[in-house]
Amino acid sequence: MEKRKLSFWQIWNMSFGFLGIQFGFALQGGFMSRIFQTLGAEVDDIPGLWIAAPLTGLLVQPIIGYLSDNTWSPKFGRRKPFFLIGAILASITLFFMPHSPVLWIAAGLLWVLDSSINISMEPFRALVADKLPESQRSNGFVIQTLIIGIGTWIASNLPWLVNKLGVSNEAAAGVIPQSVVVAFSVGAFVFFASILYTIITTKEDPPVDLEKFKSEKKESRFIPDLISSLKEMPSTMKKLGLIQFFSWFAFFTMWSLSMPALTEHVFNSPKPDVKQYAQLDKEGNALKNDKKEVIYLNADKKLEYESKDKVYNDAADLVGSATGVYGLSSMAFALLLTFYTMKNRINRKYIHMGSLILGGLGFIYMFYATPSTLMYSFILIGFSWGSILSMPYAMLSSSVNPNKMGMMMGLFNMFIVIPQIIAALGGINYLYKLIGEAHINAMLLAGLSLIIAGLCNFFITDKNAISG
Repeated sequence: MEKRKLSFWQIWNMSFGFLGIQFGFALQGGFMSRIFQTLGAEVDDIPGLWIAAPLTGLLVQPIIGYLSDNTWSPKFGRRKPFFLIGAILASITLFFMPHSPVLWIAAGLLWVLDSSINISMEPFRALVADKLPESQRSNGFVIQTLIIGIGTWIASNLPWLVNKLGVSNEAAAGVIPQSVVVAFSVGAFVFFASILYTIITTKEDPPVDLEKFKSEKKESRFIPDLISSLKEMPSTMKKLGLIQFFSWFAFFTMWSLSMPALTEHVFNSPKPDVKQYAQLDKEGNALKNDKKEVIYLNADKKLEYESKDKVYNDAADLVGSATGVYGLSSMAFALLLTFYTMKNRINRKYIHMGSLILGGLGFIYMFYATPSTLMYSFILIGFSWGSILSMPYAMLSSSVNPNKMGMMMGLFNMFIVIPQIIAALGGINYLYKLIGEAHINAMLLAGLSLIIAGLCNFFITDKNAISG
């Protein structure tokens, strides 16, 4: 039975929760490395501290996809219960994250945060396929991308914005600036409120054959269904997986190392090492007094550290603001496609290929960028981000069993999390150091990876997946 077409605003309402999800992801991606550095992490250790995010996705996404496939309530729907659970947990974690007193607590909260975001996010992808006919799927995923772009830009600029409103971005050694604390609190509110908006405004449709659904639900088991879904994985899904592998390796590299790389290379304002200014214990750690304040070598060293740290925090705010530009350009990308796909079919394959290659060139340009031109890198990266969030899912939804959409969307994300795990376990550090020791070389690595992802689109040959 052909599903009825929905209006722009109906699609917008069902996708609006992605605004909150992206607030969470943007604050996580833009500022977690800054938090880790503030709490004492060495730059080369930062990718490993991010391991929570992909590991969580590997475990949570297939499980949540499976559970949402096998859930139906006339009152609560199919996907909406998972939206709400994830929103509550993520909002609480976002609020407490910048209050982390030590590094291991911040790393643990990142684990909880990413788990919570994934609980909300995965059913959103499936909801588009649930409610929209084939002719509107590209449009549906593009509108999601539009909302994601808005969220990325606003959230990435939040610490800079609240600082301009009078909230300090300065703090004692080892303390997270108040501007970051306020930004995460705002993110917590937006996450919950936007998810709640979608829950209130969107009505889910019951399974086409409810009795058959109930019968299959009684018989379904996660492990056998998982094995069955892996065996049923279509060829197009595997080829898209290869593209996703290189795409997400690139973006994980950006999220984990762009802050130290760009503050150092573009702004010439690296995070000062407090150990160079403080008295040290036998293990080489900075001594602290009873109030947990660093004991400096002398007053001049204290002033020197605070001055350099202020310069770093200003640069970090500007990097975060520049990073938000990729949200704006992805939004522009999505907006253009939204209007076009309302009346026209598109070649998803070549749009995705071109967008990824442009993003790769954006990463490479970072090596030559200045503070005033850095935004051009992120404009190009935004084209690739906008495409990554829409085109692969549109192509995938045309290739898989609709009754297993949640499970397949969850399995598809293996191709997202596996490269991130490889990157976090040392892949980034090993590969970028083949180019050179400077942290900016990690961005060159990201650019190369994204260009490879773009060229892998040549492997996509399924006409149903390509045209939409």
